[in-house]
This record gives sequence, structure tokens and C-alpha cells, in this order.
Amino acid sequence: MVPTEGTNSQANARPEQMSYDVPFAGLKVVDLSQGIAGPYCAMLLAQYGADVIKVEGIGDGDWARTLGTRYGNHSTFSIIGNLGKKSIAVDLKSEAGKQVVWRLLKGADVFLEGFRPRVIKRLGFDYDAVAQREPRLLYLSISGFGQTGPLSSRPAMDPVLQAYTGLMNENRGEDGIPHRVPVIVVDMSTALYAFQALSAALYARRDETRGRYIDVSLMQAATALQSIRLMACHLEGGVMKPGGAPGGVFRIADGWMSLLAFNDRDWRILCKAMQMPALADDPRFATPKLRLANDVALYAIARPAIAAEPWAVWTRRLTEAGLMHERLNSYAEFLDQPHVRETGLIQWLTQAGLNQAGLNQAVPVPALPGMLPQAEGTPRGTAPVTGQHTTEVLAEHGYAAAEIGALLAQGTVAAG
Repeated sequence: MVPTEGTNSQANARPEQMSYDVPFAGLKVVDLSQGIAGPYCAMLLAQYGADVIKVEGIGDGDWARTLGTRYGNHSTFSIIGNLGKKSIAVDLKSEAGKQVVWRLLKGADVFLEGFRPRVIKRLGFDYDAVAQREPRLLYLSISGFGQTGPLSSRPAMDPVLQAYTGLMNENRGEDGIPHRVPVIVVDMSTALYAFQALSAALYARRDETRGRYIDVSLMQAATALQSIRLMACHLEGGVMKPGGAPGGVFRIADGWMSLLAFNDRDWRILCKAMQMPALADDPRFATPKLRLANDVALYAIARPAIAAEPWAVWTRRLTEAGLMHERLNSYAEFLDQPHVRETGLIQWLTQAGLNQAGLNQAVPVPALPGMLPQAEGTPRGTAPVTGQHTTEVLAEHGYAAAEIGALLAQGTVAAG
């Protein structure tokens, strides 16, 4: 039986005791990043057992808390990006606030920052300054265009890099217009590549005497994510050829369906499912190469036939035949799928920050691949509001109650 959080398993081991469930237990992470790429990377460290301290500005905190619809001090970005962390609100422009951050960095294993190049140096926390005090620390910088080059100082978010790297141009609809992929794929892939780099560096650091500087940009991640299509377009004269025909998105009687029938076997199955078995022997469509060459004629026949039947008919026919297909679901339809419910893919977790905004409801949080699911009411399943742990974190770092009171009164720190 797979242990779940809250059971007497290794997941509840002492902080210093590593296990497969919490391999980063005992690691201290100071997260000064904002947005979603850096915070999501640090969130993954927290999910694997690291003690992650999120340092935010006083007031709204991380600007990701203001993206999209705001729910009190939260947005969907801040919930997903900060699960499992502790939040401390600090005035980084004040000298006293900077001294607080230096105290937090003492003994830290990882430091993340997501400012535009050279901004972090003006704040006094560039790699050279931090490494001088904490030589074994792993320092991760996340930026839009990287730390060097003519575009390095430009502000950049996911849509900018989708446009710059060619992703948006490749994502053209039937209207011929390039469209942005709406699920911030560049930010999320940046977070995953950064987490991969940090995890590898943490493994190597066992035999190293010093830490290292790690530079990850949204530009790098967006480009790496498109490696295959980028190379194919280069080799094929600028336009990647279709993988085969028929394939893609088709209108059905009650919505839309995606299906693939590229090889001869699948083509014959589809013709039978369309109740047009003789079409498989049409000389225009006898081979994959001919089907692709005559795709206009092929789709002129296939699309009306597919549009004539509803999903219930198509999924029965194609499932029995073993042909790859799926209905295009909305998010609401996806969450309500029996397979999604039975596999535990989605966890419904309440968040105190939402309750404060008058939304007393659980929110869907996807289970993260390869790790224990988060459990309701546990640190791993909870995203803090700005400064929620300010007093606790300061006390853990040696500040006396009177000192904490003075910092709060001076506006150097704030408590959520």
C-alpha cells in the first residue's frame, strides 16, 4: 500500500531524515523569486521535503498574487506556486530588511531569485555576495531572456517568449491566425527544467566543496520544449510536414473529437467505423503517402461522415476497434471524468486564504507525478498568504520576541 500524508510512514519522518518520499528533507531553501516559474520550482522542492521560506514584499507580496482574479490575498497562480512553503514579508529596500534576509540565508542550501538581470545586484544579493557568505549554496537565477545578450534587460513573461521562440507562430488554428497557448507552458516548463537542474546539482554537491550558480531562462526552456519541431522545421524548409492523414480534431454531432489513423491498419479501422469500408480500397488513399498527398479529397469525405454521429457512437466504435481517439473536454468535463476521480488525479484542498475571501470551498489541485499526494490541512497541501509565517520564521532564526515586535512596528517586516 502506498503511504499517504498523515499516516505513520516515512513521509512523517523527522525533518533531517531523508527518504524516497522526502528526499530533500533537511534542506533549507530561500525563495526570492516571483511570478510562477521560480515559485513553482521552489514549490516542487517543498513537496519533496525541503524547508522553503518564501520572501515577499510587504503589501501584495509576490506580484503573482495579483494575476487574474484575486481571491483576497490569493490568485490561482499563488496557490499552485506556493504549496508547502512558509511566507515572510520583508521590506527589501530597507537596510534592516536586507539584514533579515541575510539572517535567513545563513545555512541555506538553495537560493532562488527571479529579478531582471542586475536588479538583484542592486539589492545586494547577487551570486558573488551570497556565495562569499555561503560558499556551498546553490544559487538559481530565473529570467526572461537570460543574464546576457541584447534582450537580457527586457521584461518578459510567458506570452512574450511564446512569440519570440516561434511557438505562437506554429500554433495556428484553421483561421490561419497564430494563437497563444493559454496554459503558461513556457513558465511551467521553465520551472520543471530549473527543478531538474537544481536536483542534479544537489546530487553532485555531495562530493563538491562549493556550490554553484545556475542560470535558467524562459527563452531556454521554451526553446528546449520545442526541440523536435524546431529541428524538423529547419530540415523541412521552414514548415513541418503533417505526420500523416487522417488525423487531428474533427467536429462530431455533439462536440469535437481528436483521432489518429495514420497507418494502413488504423485507416481501414476508421473506414469501417465510418461505415464506408470500400473507402479503404480507393486508389487515392491506398498508402500513407497517397493519403497525405490527397488529404483535401480525403477530409472532404471523412469530415462529414464523422460529423454525422455523436460521441457515444464514436467512442463505442473506436474503442472496440482499438483506435486512438478522445473527446475534447472542457475543464469541468475533465474534472468530472470517472477515470480522473478513480485514479485520484485531482485533490480537492481548502485554502485559508480563500476562506478569508469568503470562498469556503475546496479547489482542484492536481496530484504531482511521482510523489505522494498532498493531504487536506497539511503544510504540503496549503499555500500561505503573504507574511503568514513571518513571526514563526524570525523566531526560528534567533530573533527574540522584542526584536520581532520592533521589526513589525518599524515596517521592516509584516505578518499576514
